[in-house]
Amino acid sequence: MAWKPDGYTSVSPYLYVRDAERTLAFLQAVFGAERLRVIPRPGGGVMHAEARIDDTVVMMGEVAEAPDSQVHVYVPDVLAAFERAKAAGGTVVQPPERAADGDHRGGITDGNGTVWWISTQE
Repeated sequence: MAWKPDGYTSVSPYLYVRDAERTLAFLQAVFGAERLRVIPRPGGGVMHAEARIDDTVVMMGEVAEAPDSQVHVYVPDVLAAFERAKAAGGTVVQPPERAADGDHRGGITDGNGTVWWISTQE
């Protein structure tokens, strides 16, 4: 018997967001995320949702006063992903630039309380 769902990693980031559907749409538009489980909250809203980005499942739940979160994601082409993030309504926190650690990285908020640091190791 499996001790975790097939295709899930052992550790998954869990975000508290104000609007899970908005975050899911952002992840699909920017990272090509695959929607997985979405469990509605009795009385409206989303109690729990999941999306797969590459080899990682990001989990989230809705709360009225979500704390700001930050997530770092490696992608094959940081500039293309950053443009998709802007087109999906993201607000630039830091334009992509080469960092001392070898990453080409930029930060963009999804407008829902999460800053996504998008990076390519070069």
